[in-house]
Amino acid sequence: MKDKYIELRINRDFGDILTTYFEFLRQNIKKFTNVFLSYNGIFLIGLLITSYLLVSGFVGLISESSGMYGISSGQSSDDTYWYYIIAGGILFFLIFLVVGGLNFSLSSSYLIKYEEHKGMHFDKTKVWELTKDNLGNTLLFILLLIPIYLGFIIASIIFAFIPLLGMFAQYILQFFITSWVGVSYFSMLSENKGVTEGFGEGWNLISKNFWRAIGVNFILGLLNGLLFFIILLIPMIIIGVYTFHVVESSVDVGASVVSTVVYTLGLCLLLILMIYAQCLSQFVNGILFYALHEKTYNVNTRSKIEQIGQTDQ
Repeated sequence: MKDKYIELRINRDFGDILTTYFEFLRQNIKKFTNVFLSYNGIFLIGLLITSYLLVSGFVGLISESSGMYGISSGQSSDDTYWYYIIAGGILFFLIFLVVGGLNFSLSSSYLIKYEEHKGMHFDKTKVWELTKDNLGNTLLFILLLIPIYLGFIIASIIFAFIPLLGMFAQYILQFFITSWVGVSYFSMLSENKGVTEGFGEGWNLISKNFWRAIGVNFILGLLNGLLFFIILLIPMIIIGVYTFHVVESSVDVGASVVSTVVYTLGLCLLLILMIYAQCLSQFVNGILFYALHEKTYNVNTRSKIEQIGQTDQ
């Protein structure tokens, strides 16, 4: 049976937004995953290299500190392993920064094209074209996030000194910023606004619907986290069983090719899923944007009324 188009420009309440998100995900997960893999190929290879460097460094340090078979090659080996860890950490930071911005835009562009074409009847190159055309604004948007999140870190430190209430305040602020950033970026992309205009529109929509925005991001963030935990459960069990075997058999993990491959692939899978989860979180805020925008401006509702009026004439 052919999937029915999910109309996005509707003023939805809290429960309807959750239902719409999961229905949209069910219909589009296959096509979006294809888009994700198509335009992230080189970065996925980079994450594999990053995983290898980090695993080699940490496994090497563990082997050295545990003194496998009573053999230790001294300070020079420790330094080499630290170089692996530092190089892997720097590479991961750079890749995550670039890939984070790219996929934030990629998932937003996909949702915009879905709404424009009233369904999945569009080529994936259209998604990339919209993403590519907004790379400059995306870069500026990311740069403006630096002071925003620095302010959030400072506020979180202050809240840490307030028992109980501080913890709740920190979470409320966290989900408010998540909603604001996601909706602002989507507004910038879908309405062809400037960066500051996008932030302004996002603030307007979120501040007027404060608890709905926070609730949607909290619940769907929790459910997405649970979903990815379930996906990771089988690899985690396999790696856990393998680690138990390594410990029980006193295998020298530093010299074992199999150990390096297993842990590298496991870490790489985790990093890829972290990035993919970020894409899904932007779907949440895209659907939230359409609901709040329609509630505020009634664009789609007015359009339908005008169409009915023209038909009656």
